[in-house]
Order: sequence, then C-alpha cells, then structure tokens
Amino acid sequence: MAAAASSSSSIRTLRAILYRFSNGVSLKCPNSRPNYDSGSGMFYRNPVSPSSSLCSSMWVLINEEEKLSNSVRKIWTFSPLCMGRRSSKIATRKGAQDAKKAKLYSRIGKEVISAVKKGGPSPVSNTALAAVIEKAKELDVPKEIVERNIKRASEKGQEAYIEKIYEVYGFGGVGMVVEVLTDKVNRSVAAIREVVKDCGGKMADPGSITFKFKRVRVVNIKVSDGDKDQLLAIALDAGAEDVIEPPTYDDETEEDISESYYKVVCTSENYSAILSKLREGGIAFEPDNGSELLPITTIEVDDEAMDLNKDLTTKLLELEDVDAVYTDQK
Repeated sequence: MAAAASSSSSIRTLRAILYRFSNGVSLKCPNSRPNYDSGSGMFYRNPVSPSSSLCSSMWVLINEEEKLSNSVRKIWTFSPLCMGRRSSKIATRKGAQDAKKAKLYSRIGKEVISAVKKGGPSPVSNTALAAVIEKAKELDVPKEIVERNIKRASEKGQEAYIEKIYEVYGFGGVGMVVEVLTDKVNRSVAAIREVVKDCGGKMADPGSITFKFKRVRVVNIKVSDGDKDQLLAIALDAGAEDVIEPPTYDDETEEDISESYYKVVCTSENYSAILSKLREGGIAFEPDNGSELLPITTIEVDDEAMDLNKDLTTKLLELEDVDAVYTDQK
C-alpha cells in the first residue's frame, strides 16, 4: 500500500512538471490509436517504442496512474475562466452601452439614407440631410458612418426608411411604445408580434398607450458625473422643465447607483442652452437621439412583472428595426 501511494505521488509530481512544460499544448501524440504491449503490460503509440519517446513515456505514466487510481484522468491545457459577480456586472453594463451605441449609429444611418432619398446627397441644398449631419456631430457619431450611408442611399434597390410606432401591453398594467425606423414595414411588424407573443405580452390598438406619454428633449447625466445640487442649479437656471432622479431599489449597491442617470427634461428651444451650461459647469452628459417619450404617470409593479417586462423590452430592442422602447413602469 505504501509503495503504491509513493508511486502515485511521484507520478503526480512528474505530471505537474510535464504540465508546466507543455502548458497550452495538447498532450496527445500525433499518431493514431495506442497499442498494447503484452510483454510490458503498457500502452504505447506507433511507430515509436515506449522507451524512445517523451510522448510515449507520458502515455505510460498516465496509464500507470489510471491503474492505481482507477479513475479517468483529465488534462487541462489552460486555466478555467471564472467571472465574479462584479466582473459580470461590468460586462453586462458594457454590453448594454455597446448595444445602445449600436442602436444610435443605426438610427443615424437610417435617417441619413431617408434624407438623401428625399433631397439628394448634398447637405448644401438638402436641409434635411444637413440637420441629420449636425445631429450626428452633436451625438459624437463617427463621420465615416454618415459618409457610408450617404453612399449607400444611392445604391440600387435601397429604399427610404419609414418611421412607425407600435403599442404593446406588458405585465402589471404597464404600457410600452415601440419606435421603429424600417425599410420593410411588414418584416418589422411581424418580428415585433412574434416577440410580444413569445414573451406573453399583447399588441395594443393605435392610440391606446401613446396618450400616456409626452415627447420631450432629454439630457442624460450619469449620477457619478455630476453633483445633484449643482446639476439642479444649472438645469433650472437654463430653463429646464424638470430633473428626474433615477429610481432606487433595495438590493442596489453603491456601484449600481453610480451607473444610473439623471434626466434633464427640456424643450427643443432651450435644449442647446442647457448643453452649453452643462459644458461650462464641467458636467459630462449624453444627449438624446432627437427626442424621447416620458410617461406622464408611472405604474409600480411587483418583482415578477418587473422581470417579465424587462425581458420583453430587451428582446424588442434586439430587433434590427426597433430603435427605442418606452415604458410607463416606475
């Protein structure tokens, strides 16, 4: 028994050394199936002999260990990836930010194409295109995206994009407004209906939900980027209609709160003035993509309804033609 334990320990030690030597490299030999040597009682691979090859020696050691432990040996050639809760949250936030940016770029591209279709590719003579280009600069959309879509608009078969709004009943009495910019209306509505049906929601008649919202210009400011009192003073002094604080939840950490946003609500007339005041005050902000819909009143729901509505919203936003989803959930 002692001899077997000593042998097993020696084999494990040598195996660790071999692992360090070949980290990231498969320990399998390049030949085909192993052969059994009846004289030595060991496995080896053709065409080399068990005693003349490092690869064969490793196979023998592994075979001997399996005889001792009577278990299947697993060889790791890389470290397993472990993601903690904090890393997972960071990855989730980054994914959400990337998705939001991709949606913005997609919408600007569609608006560029629609403007070019209506008035031509020159912003000098096409005021609609000039307005879209100015908005793209304001939103920090890369110049190449605008130029690429101006070129794309002149391609054969490229249709203009149409704005559509669809209304959806969520869970717990929550209503949703889905904004779409599409060149294929039938494709868009079919995709939305399928997602709503799969998630257990229900399509609403036109006008059933939109009256619960108002369209405004909104400046989004991350909680960690601005002092609340300073933000209120600047916004109200510049003529903002309201400053909406982010909702708080019992299970939120300080890091979660720092990643939420204040919403400075304003009109189109004083929107530029508010942005200028924020810049002067050194407060970082994210402008809207033209306008947003805000609920006139909000509805509070239980945790189950909240999770179901979140799932429905996420899947709607994953659709190519959907640009935004607004909800009156608190």
